[in-house]
Amino acid sequence: MTKETYLDSILAYHRERAKKDSRSLTKLLNELPKRTDNVISFKDQIRKQNGLSIIAEIKRKSPSKGLLKGDLDAVELAQIYASGGAACISVLTDSEHFGGSQQDLIDVRRTVKIPILRKDFTVDLRDIFDAKIMGASCVLLIVAALGREQLAEYIEFCGHLGLDSLVEAHDEAEVEMALQAGAKMIGVNQRDLRSFDVDQTRALRVVAEIPDEIVKIAESGIKALSDATPLKSAGFDAVLIGEALVKSENPKNLITELRNL
Repeated sequence: MTKETYLDSILAYHRERAKKDSRSLTKLLNELPKRTDNVISFKDQIRKQNGLSIIAEIKRKSPSKGLLKGDLDAVELAQIYASGGAACISVLTDSEHFGGSQQDLIDVRRTVKIPILRKDFTVDLRDIFDAKIMGASCVLLIVAALGREQLAEYIEFCGHLGLDSLVEAHDEAEVEMALQAGAKMIGVNQRDLRSFDVDQTRALRVVAEIPDEIVKIAESGIKALSDATPLKSAGFDAVLIGEALVKSENPKNLITELRNL
């Protein structure tokens, strides 16, 4: 019998929640013009910055490491990230496994002007709708969590709502799936979502498979200049950093150092 992985458990939780959601997507979409404002392009923000862009993440805990910062104030941290020069902010909205909330994203959106990624496990089109209503600029779509046709459908739906989609891949095969589905922005996660182990050479191996016109983002395992420098040299446009910033005594300085690479 195959052992259940972190990813299996998390996706099962979110799919069960989606099954219990009785909201009509058609009705939600009919209400959309009255309930949301325009959002800032996540992809364009990364493209227009010189050097390596930083996507700074708000993350209280993780399934593998437990609590990272129990007294984390999402609004205060977002302000620090923005003042340090972060291009964008990633907000975990998964409460069960990462200690985040939709309210965190709403509060951060009210506080800062830079684009926000809704970092969660998207398994339903209503998840994307909710991201729009919260004020997100971008939605995370994980190749390992979605089939090829579903991934293409979700990318298209994001575009329909005026949202960018960050399509997360872990290897060359998943990058190919992302490209075939129409991804314009690909994140290479160096963390294996099944074991939660980090391989800090993964992004360097996979980046060659991503065309130049695609926005390239490296995720996980980036803690210092020594981690970010080879990623920038390999052609990544941005890095997504969570744990190192959350646990840093001076996250603003760390962002500034990385921006000056």
